[in-house]
Amino acid sequence: MTELDMNRIPTHIAITMDGNGRWATERGKDRSFGHQAGVETVRRITSECTRLGVKYLTLYTFSTENWNRPEAEVSALMGLVLANLEDEIFQKNNVRFRVIGDVKRLPVEVQQKLRETEEHTKGNTAMTMVVALSYSSRWEITQAVKNIIEEQKNSADFSVDDITEKMLSEHMQTSFMPDPDLLIRTGGELRISNYLLWQIAYSELYFCDTYWPDFKEEDLHKAIADYQNRQRRFGKTEAQIEGAEK
Repeated sequence: MTELDMNRIPTHIAITMDGNGRWATERGKDRSFGHQAGVETVRRITSECTRLGVKYLTLYTFSTENWNRPEAEVSALMGLVLANLEDEIFQKNNVRFRVIGDVKRLPVEVQQKLRETEEHTKGNTAMTMVVALSYSSRWEITQAVKNIIEEQKNSADFSVDDITEKMLSEHMQTSFMPDPDLLIRTGGELRISNYLLWQIAYSELYFCDTYWPDFKEEDLHKAIADYQNRQRRFGKTEAQIEGAEK
């Protein structure tokens, strides 16, 4: 069993839950079978993150690019979203639910269920679970710039020099939470895939070959332990960090 320093648990963990389809294909099953198995992993990892004291868990569930997948698979994924947004999952763990992404592209019934779940869980305080659904980081950044322009279009005093990193961050869909400390990607791929590009500028990255349906609590512990063994310098030198810790 991997030992963790409970005083250094990441505040925010983001996960790209990759490998569901390949996991199912290797077992001679339809890809949707893998997505259903992945839901069970979400339940386990959400419970474990809550137990460990993680405050934010962001899950890359469906990207903007995923709309290009076969219609049957997209329909099955939307059905899974509807079937598994059960309040008891969140109430049991005292978890608040939030969603980021181009939600307007989703089926109306899915949009309604997302709003209901956000409303019903808004008083939960142990952890916030954020689902990136119909999400693209490039879309998010573009939208943030558009929103700033729209807000300031009638302002005579506004200039391009007024645009700052802080302003952009405040217009991101993730403005309600800190940037991820740790980004985990399962499934063996070594890329970011248009996920939280602005927010992970200084996140620690962890890649593993395990498909998401096989990702267990111990795998999560290994990722966190790896994170705890790194020195986060944020542009400073090692000597500066060590001096500040004394």
